[in-house]
Amino acid sequence: MKTAVVTGGGSGIGRAVAERLRADGHQVATLDLQPGQDDFSQVADVTDRQQVDAALDAVRTRLGPIAILVNAAGLDGFKKFTDIGFDEWQRVVNVNLNGVFHCTQAVLPDMIEAGWGRIVNISSSSTHSGTPYMSHYVAAKSAVNGLTKCLALEYGPAGITVNAVPPGFIDTPMLRSAEARGFVGVQATIEATPVRRMGRPEDIAAACSFLISEDAGYITGQILGVNGGRNT
Repeated sequence: MKTAVVTGGGSGIGRAVAERLRADGHQVATLDLQPGQDDFSQVADVTDRQQVDAALDAVRTRLGPIAILVNAAGLDGFKKFTDIGFDEWQRVVNVNLNGVFHCTQAVLPDMIEAGWGRIVNISSSSTHSGTPYMSHYVAAKSAVNGLTKCLALEYGPAGITVNAVPPGFIDTPMLRSAEARGFVGVQATIEATPVRRMGRPEDIAAACSFLISEDAGYITGQILGVNGGRNT
């Protein structure tokens, strides 16, 4: 049994990942802006390093050193590129990229000391082909994929694997909010997906579970798309 931290664990993909890792036998703490329903939820803004450090210290006090990190916190945005203000650009980048920086940097000492660690970054299938009106989001998530590869090379010798899972069209509160605002066509996207269905948060959780397992110890620096075949 190892201690895992899942950011954005209060809902959607993050919540499904947390539940799957608990089922796998790990001690799981979540970090989210809203209080979670689990016993080890921590309220923290992943863009604020002081909040991140305080939350992770609280996790260590209760559960011990952190061996697993899943960076699932995310924030979308839909706007024509020339209409995006820099503050808005920075906010999206802060959550989707800088949050990964803060949380990963904060847990790596535990993993290095243990000689074992698993990091899974949730990026986005939009990094494969781009998405109009989401340039800030796609830029940040593309950077997460690049960061994943760099960290895998740097920390592989320390026994730490780092991989990314770019979800496809997943039925989450974030996606349903985008649908309600007219930015996503659910039926059209399903028809364009080879397996002809939306993904479920549990589909992403299953991929994370495998990458965290001992069976995946020889897999690092990889971008494992879970998208029903829509991005190959």
